[in-house]
Amino acid sequence: MTPFARNPAMDVLRGCAVLGILWMNITAFALPQNAYFNPAVAGPPSAADIAAWAISLILVDGKMRGLFALLFGASMLLLIDREEMAGRDGRRAQIIRAGWLFVLGCAHFFLLWWGDILRVYALVSLLALLFVGLEPFALVKRALLFFLLQFLLVASFIASLYAWSHAAAAPDAGASLRDGYAAFMAALANPASPGTLAEIATYRGGFAGILQHKLAGLPGDWLWGFLFTAFETMGFMLLGMAMLKGGFLTGRWDAEQYRRTARHCFLIGLPPMAALTLWVAWSGFAPLPAYGVALAWSLPFRIPLTVGWAALILWLLARHRSHWLVDRLAAAGRLTLSNYLATSLVMTALFYGWGLGLFARVPPAALPLFVLGGWTLMLAWSKPYAARFALGPAEWLWRSLIRGQPQKIRKSD
Repeated sequence: MTPFARNPAMDVLRGCAVLGILWMNITAFALPQNAYFNPAVAGPPSAADIAAWAISLILVDGKMRGLFALLFGASMLLLIDREEMAGRDGRRAQIIRAGWLFVLGCAHFFLLWWGDILRVYALVSLLALLFVGLEPFALVKRALLFFLLQFLLVASFIASLYAWSHAAAAPDAGASLRDGYAAFMAALANPASPGTLAEIATYRGGFAGILQHKLAGLPGDWLWGFLFTAFETMGFMLLGMAMLKGGFLTGRWDAEQYRRTARHCFLIGLPPMAALTLWVAWSGFAPLPAYGVALAWSLPFRIPLTVGWAALILWLLARHRSHWLVDRLAAAGRLTLSNYLATSLVMTALFYGWGLGLFARVPPAALPLFVLGGWTLMLAWSKPYAARFALGPAEWLWRSLIRGQPQKIRKSD
């Protein structure tokens, strides 16, 4: 199969997204799972730890994942159009594509990292097929509906935790109720909680123990993870379709339009995100504020900030197309799947017990150094590889599985 023509603007966006998502994922690679929501789970946070957490929460958390979903939704339309122009069934092609992506996501989850997002994208994209024929405004309306559903779901869950808190504090509360609540909250804030210590021991151990831990959590972990991300992912996919049809993602707007969009989106999203961050810090990183902000209360502001990041990147691209970094970001974007999976391989080898065993040994403030190292590797290898090969290793495997036969990987001389 001959590779389709690339869109440089979308490649740069993908490159920025795959770099940006490592900034947030590094916490989940290196520290107990609940440290993603609350830095206190990693131990009493220093000023530098708090600064790193605040930057991540305000600028990165959920925004790069949202950017990925925007681009995935847009890529669905591009695939369907390309297949139908070739006389094939575009929707069937997307279903097959999603099926093999789910398989790759399962392999990623079991063999490398619990935080895989490929499975969610694969499943959500099947439902997104119902909306591909809609006009941009209709897509935006439905995207907002899915965002609302996501917010109502997670807000209800956080509200149930507050109700549990009040019930456990009641004078007539039973011992099992109080103990259950205390254990749940300890896992969200106390680095010495039994659950956190058990998780540290697991991920400092060998591959077999880690795999057994993942299997023991099925299917509950998958179900909860899907419920807490699916509607938001759907919203961003539909928004990406609308933004593709409107020319936003392909770089067809002029630079001033991108600049104004970025400014408006950041003005909408940054002040409330900063206020939520201060609230969590002033609470002493109490579990309910920290968990609530990460999961629910930041959701309405992640949406404009995701769009703002896309607009800012495209504005900078419009002004600096000849900058040396543009080609390297575009190359990283062409190899998004390979870079995403390679990042998991490198980081789990650094932090898990079957590798160097640094899990829960590196303070949060030092984790950006690992991020910078990952960025350097992605930018260093992607451009020379993309100059010689039409597909990244993971992209080649995915496309070969979709087509049922090995695809051409080298570029024609």
